[in-house]
Amino acid sequence: MKRVAQTSVCPGLENYRLKSVLRSGPKLVSESSNLPALILSKLEEQIDRAGRLLDLIPPDKIEWQPLPESLRLCEVLGHLLECLAGFCASLYAVNPEPLSHFLKLRDLPVNHCCRLEEARERIQVYAGCIREGFARLNDDDLVRIIPTVFVPDGEALMTILLGNLEHFINHKYQLFFYLKLLGVPVGTSDLYRIR
Repeated sequence: MKRVAQTSVCPGLENYRLKSVLRSGPKLVSESSNLPALILSKLEEQIDRAGRLLDLIPPDKIEWQPLPESLRLCEVLGHLLECLAGFCASLYAVNPEPLSHFLKLRDLPVNHCCRLEEARERIQVYAGCIREGFARLNDDDLVRIIPTVFVPDGEALMTILLGNLEHFINHKYQLFFYLKLLGVPVGTSDLYRIR
């Protein structure tokens, strides 16, 4: 892991990385920290917020779409499932033997018109698998090169996980925006956990 260069502004911090800036100020994480647990925490927060948005969907609007060529709301839900399946595929690639049961997830439909109850249930299934996969990771796993459909030569697991997180957050926001267009009273606290 690359160390932060010592500067006159922050002498003595060469063995630490910035974790986050919270109300109490910056917190530092040592080189031997469990970075996968930090990533999982943020992902679980995003899954929780997506679940909150699902609860706000008017059931009679599940097939609504803002424009004729855009995804229907139910298809956005199906795409959110694909985003979570991407995490499971990445985690399986790192630990295929102990996570061999993840292969069953490939048989589940994604990118389809997904009903609310199915979306709720499947998000919980994926969240459980994601938790299990992250429990097997350590910091060194994050720099392992994993081949993917998009990059056959592979890229670092950390890059893949961050890309999956970005993908999930983008479509969570798409769901949020659809709800706004439908007149559902949503706001910042529906997107983020306010600290």
